[in-house]
Amino acid sequence: MSKSLKRVRAALDAAGVAVDIRETILARTAADAAAAVGCEIDQIAKSIALRGESSGDAVVFITAGGNQVDLAAATALAGEPLGKADAALIRAQTGFAIGGVSPVGHINPCRMWFDRRLLDFAEIWAAAGTPHHVFRLTPQEMMAISGAQLADFAQISEKM
Repeated sequence: MSKSLKRVRAALDAAGVAVDIRETILARTAADAAAAVGCEIDQIAKSIALRGESSGDAVVFITAGGNQVDLAAATALAGEPLGKADAALIRAQTGFAIGGVSPVGHINPCRMWFDRRLLDFAEIWAAAGTPHHVFRLTPQEMMAISGAQLADFAQISEKM
């Protein structure tokens, strides 16, 4: 088991939730993950990391799989201009590689926000620290365990 996957498992165990982490052939994108577990694309809680241009820190937006992060809304929430986070920053702050960023188990705390659209579902799925592992929780559990704040920052993707 990878270190990243172990960290996610430990965070979920520490939160007291019984979760089955599922291995998939590939879950690097929301569409891949939805196909792998047989759910709607919006039931995939994707963690989008951006870079705070003033702080240099990664900030994470947990959004429904069919949504994109609206940069203007995200910037307003973060209170600083946001830009693209590179793989090195994401790995240094969260401990995860792009495509496997989990909403829980980060090695360093991140400011995080949670897409209101995810509350429309009884259960949602998220990356479990690798591009090949996902786990399922209620949106309320995921928001509480991640420490993310509920907010409006998403726009519907035209790429669906």
